Amino acid sequence: MEPDQIWDVNAAERYDTPGTGMFAPEVLGPTVDRLAELAGDGRALEFAIGTGRVAVPLAERGVAVTGIEMSLPMIDRLRTKADEATIPVIVGDMATALAPGEYTLVYLVYNTISNLLTQAEQVACFRNAARHLTPGGRFVIELWVPDLRRLPPGQQATVWGAEPGYIGLDTYDVLRQHVVSHHFRFDESRQAQLFRSPHRYIWPAELDLMAQLAGFEVETRHADWTGSDFTSESRSHVSVYRIPPDQ
Repeated sequence: MEPDQIWDVNAAERYDTPGTGMFAPEVLGPTVDRLAELAGDGRALEFAIGTGRVAVPLAERGVAVTGIEMSLPMIDRLRTKADEATIPVIVGDMATALAPGEYTLVYLVYNTISNLLTQAEQVACFRNAARHLTPGGRFVIELWVPDLRRLPPGQQATVWGAEPGYIGLDTYDVLRQHVVSHHFRFDESRQAQLFRSPHRYIWPAELDLMAQLAGFEVETRHADWTGSDFTSESRSHVSVYRIPPDQ
């Protein structure tokens, strides 16, 4: 499916879950705190800004935020929370679209870089971040660690979420590093709703090489936004890459 077929009006309407899930205060609060710290007195650019889950509270903290987003329904949803003057948005692909001005921070959260389905597009995303940053500027990526240890030979799927009314599972194509996330939501009826999204998963070492190709240095990597240690058991990471100050 093409991105405009995935992130359509229905997806945009389902995306916001105020107070729960990725909108829960314990999830969103540390994210905004850390990004505000990294932005400092400069401007921030969010790739794939979506409905403004992070951008709106970050702007409320006094950080000037601009976004890049290719889904018009997601932008329409954002506009119910903040106008163009408050959070400008450039319509386009995060790997190629240009936003005016320079930034001290570019950020890409909640696994969104994996929505780019080729290695070349993912490298282009790093290069696009680099061209927007001032010397010493940072690119922050939040990304999950591929959970292939749970995938024995011959098995193509793992269930990663099961709770009342919801099942989440991933199907893998390990040859191409592709995974499709399947989200099943259901009630007492015999019908279920299915939302699917394709991704290209990236190992941390591969991500670091992409950063190096774009002129970044690895600054930090933690298991979450609060700064927990990243270990072999971590299921996700927050990685901060920096353009050398003298570059």
